[in-house]
Amino acid sequence: MNPVDIPDVLTEDLHNKLSSLAVATITHQLQGRGIQHAFLSDLRPLHPHQRLVGRARTLRYVALREDRLSEFSAGQNAQRRIVEAVTNGDVIVIEARDVPDAGTVGDIYALRAFHLGAVGIITDGALRDTEAIAELGKPVYYRASHGSTWGRRHMPFSHDEPITCAGVFVEPGDVIVGDTDGAVVIPHAIAAEVAADAEAQEHREAFAIERVRAGESPQGIFPLSEERRPDYEAWSK
Repeated sequence: MNPVDIPDVLTEDLHNKLSSLAVATITHQLQGRGIQHAFLSDLRPLHPHQRLVGRARTLRYVALREDRLSEFSAGQNAQRRIVEAVTNGDVIVIEARDVPDAGTVGDIYALRAFHLGAVGIITDGALRDTEAIAELGKPVYYRASHGSTWGRRHMPFSHDEPITCAGVFVEPGDVIVGDTDGAVVIPHAIAAEVAADAEAQEHREAFAIERVRAGESPQGIFPLSEERRPDYEAWSK
């Protein structure tokens, strides 16, 4: 995909809204729309208390075949191209087939991506130079750490095309949100409506939390029943 054709739906307002919303809430909203596989399972945050909001840019690794390795690794391979192509607000999302025993990105290419404006990196494979990447202070989600380079198990095949990361379909331009729970992929076409509904959900939950703290049972207030809706509406004023 030509970078100029990649959707960019993250307005300042949408970015600010998503920055305040929990990944759990967003995931719930996507499940309510029938999208059951949006949360990137089994990936750990390198910095658990950091937030991540950005636009997906994708990199796909395929399985190593030794007779083709030189072809896919030489020159401006897909890994190098995506790193040089990122712009402000992008998140590099890497498909590595859930393989934990070969690196997919190291500190130098991570540093370059962040220098060019990337706001995060997500891989369903392994990080290399994990401590050095942590020192960069940026949001990163990953499956494992490993000392070897990607050439042990992978070949960089393509970038800015649809991929599967941690079992989730990701298109370039989708919206990535991350917090301590992990990261979730919002289809770009519905990002604004998901954010609006998630914001409304968290407002209802704030009412429920206040009432439970006051000693009430969650029954009827979480989820909000029609019988308790007048109480919620009065609280909202």
